[in-house]
Amino acid sequence: MNLQNLNTLDYGIIKEELGHFAVSYAGRKYVKELMPMTYLPAIRSAMEETAEAKELLERGASVPIPSLEGIEWMMSLMGTGYLYNEQDFMAVSTFLHSCSQLRKYMASKEQSAPRIGSYASSLLELMSVQEAIDRCIRYGSIDDGASKGLEKARKRMTVTKERLHNKLEGIMSRYQPILQENIYSQRNGRYVIPVKREYYKQVKGSVLDQSTSGLTVFVEPSEIADLQGELDLLSAEEAREEAIVLSMLSGLVEQEQVALRLNIEVTGTYDFIFAKAKYARSIGGSAISLNERGILRMNGGRHPMLKDMIPISLEFGRGYQSLIVTGPNTGGKTVVLKTLGLLTIMAQSGLLIPVDEGSDFTIFSDVLSVIGDGQSLAQSLSTFSAQMKSIEEMLRSASRGVLVLIDELAAGTDPGEGIALSIAILEELSYKGVNMVVTTHFNELKTFAAATPDFQNARMEFDKETLQPLYRLTIGEAGESYALQIAEKLGIQQKVIERSRQIVEEQKHKQGLQRNQGAWKGANRPSMSQSEEGELNREHKSFNNETKGRKELPLSFEIGDAVYVSSLGKMGIVYRQKDNLGMVGVMIQKQKMSINHKRLKPYLSKNELYPDDYDLDIIFESKVNRKKSKLMQRKHIEGLTIVHEGEEN
Repeated sequence: MNLQNLNTLDYGIIKEELGHFAVSYAGRKYVKELMPMTYLPAIRSAMEETAEAKELLERGASVPIPSLEGIEWMMSLMGTGYLYNEQDFMAVSTFLHSCSQLRKYMASKEQSAPRIGSYASSLLELMSVQEAIDRCIRYGSIDDGASKGLEKARKRMTVTKERLHNKLEGIMSRYQPILQENIYSQRNGRYVIPVKREYYKQVKGSVLDQSTSGLTVFVEPSEIADLQGELDLLSAEEAREEAIVLSMLSGLVEQEQVALRLNIEVTGTYDFIFAKAKYARSIGGSAISLNERGILRMNGGRHPMLKDMIPISLEFGRGYQSLIVTGPNTGGKTVVLKTLGLLTIMAQSGLLIPVDEGSDFTIFSDVLSVIGDGQSLAQSLSTFSAQMKSIEEMLRSASRGVLVLIDELAAGTDPGEGIALSIAILEELSYKGVNMVVTTHFNELKTFAAATPDFQNARMEFDKETLQPLYRLTIGEAGESYALQIAEKLGIQQKVIERSRQIVEEQKHKQGLQRNQGAWKGANRPSMSQSEEGELNREHKSFNNETKGRKELPLSFEIGDAVYVSSLGKMGIVYRQKDNLGMVGVMIQKQKMSINHKRLKPYLSKNELYPDDYDLDIIFESKVNRKKSKLMQRKHIEGLTIVHEGEEN
């Protein structure tokens, strides 16, 4: 998946948060490499592993995950001939001890956590290495018993130091009156006594240093020079013996570097899995059902970074593939896109996600998103241009099994052209078989969604009284922008609001006439909604004036003609021609009725309403029946039938 699209959905931030729960460099490495997967068995396995780890943590378990402190440095030097020091071997010892603990712990959990428990069998204890280190290194230093040669050298050093100290105490006793203080010390590894500056020539020996004030001179008495030289030789012998021990231990560790790398990999895997489990607990994440059938149901989804958000529920894949989301600004439409997109890629990464029970996510081969204005000053791109650049790339790479998320499609340009462009883009993406969730303020896209089989409207709920968003998504209904109500609440002058409402009504009237005169030729013509038919009925007040001079339609009334039903005072569309009894089939507000032709007045012919090749079944048949009809045309399906709704007389 494209990294830029993932980061648009805050995937990078989620990985940063996840990384904070890892305790080792190997675990953090796995977090850094984490990407959404597309192979269903691998996704399920990763999610089940995380769920097992989360269950262990919720039972109060304290999992002994090694921190690997100091191990990364050692592993980077393997094979270079580097001589490791005491601290390096202490890190190895601690690591091997932790591996043993982890192996025993996970073995005890094999029944309750079989998936992650099985990894522990790959951990190698390397007892010979651990015993050698523990024998030679104690409390961060090489132990006397690490080798016989070292033990002998240190014993001789102890005797020599004792003789030297006794000698120094005798010297200091003799020179007590001229000493600055009664204590000896070392300068550059050699023993000295502190003599007052004015008397230092009285002490036979070598001046090695003086105090900052210059009042004290540090002298090495010549009487201890021989003992000092002997001690230097013994120190060199000790260093040689220590180097032999460190070299021996380095060789042992180098021989087991393959096993050490395997242990690091296994412990890093455990660290990664338990980091995912800890993160899941912090966001209220849980395992979900997964499928490859293109069906998605998100129950109560919550964005991990929005702690107090109202959960969002949505679904697609059964009866329709895409959603057109409408509603007011600040109503949460963008949050819907980001929540759905982020939870999808999190789930495909094997993470537990914050949703309610019953959620079922399908696997997408890619998630493409255009969210935010994307304006680029460096590239001199406007909001619209930046969005179109992203959509151009989206159109090239989109295909079946891809999730597309677009925020405010074609906003920031001429509304007329923006609507036409939006519909064309949606049609092309739908033709490619993608699943889409698109937000918009264009009313025409609501109509498009209502008329197109693979689309469905959805709206963000809004409290009309308080003018506050409810952040609740309702599928199957289109929303309003509430721009005038919000502007009024925010203090825009009343006369401006009233004039705005007047302009809106004028625009609605013009748009209604344009629709009735076939302005949508060549596009999928929707069946008239109840509100549209009501609008036509209101316009019938001027019906007689409008139809003066109009050539009357033939009395047979063609299927698709718009007629006025005088007995009901309503407009309707002819769906069945006149029969032998003079009865004509008319659909009024989606209700099919049989009405005597004498009660009908012609209003608009089908040629004025629809293009020549328009499929009138879109008006008269349900989406379900149209879909069944297409299936029947392709092949015979046993038991598949089409049921037509009855008529009212």
